[in-house]
Amino acid sequence: MTKAELVEEVARAAELTKKDSEVIVEEVFKNIIQALNRGEKIELRGFGSFRVRQRDARRGRNPKTGAPVDIPAKRVPYFKPGKELKELINAQLGGDGFAADVFDDDDDDEADEADNMTAEAGADS
Repeated sequence: MTKAELVEEVARAAELTKKDSEVIVEEVFKNIIQALNRGEKIELRGFGSFRVRQRDARRGRNPKTGAPVDIPAKRVPYFKPGKELKELINAQLGGDGFAADVFDDDDDDEADEADNMTAEAGADS
């Protein structure tokens, strides 16, 4: 999913304009980045947590020449998925390993039922 697709989904789900939902998505991302820059940990219950990890300086190798290269210390963002997110991702719905309909809040249940009936009718023949 791209950021544009996320904006569209937020607009649809919250019944907002794309412009308003884009402001919301941008503000969420901006606040996450600012909190990480301040060294704060961000915990989103049921989803996961973001934090910054410190990587020490180390000596690496240039893969092309094999020459040693000094790699400076740096901070890197890190995401740790929460227990609920892991469970949702690994849910065995329908035996295929995918939980695609866990958050399906579309009002297309009648269309889904029609699709299921069509598939069942095709399987019976």
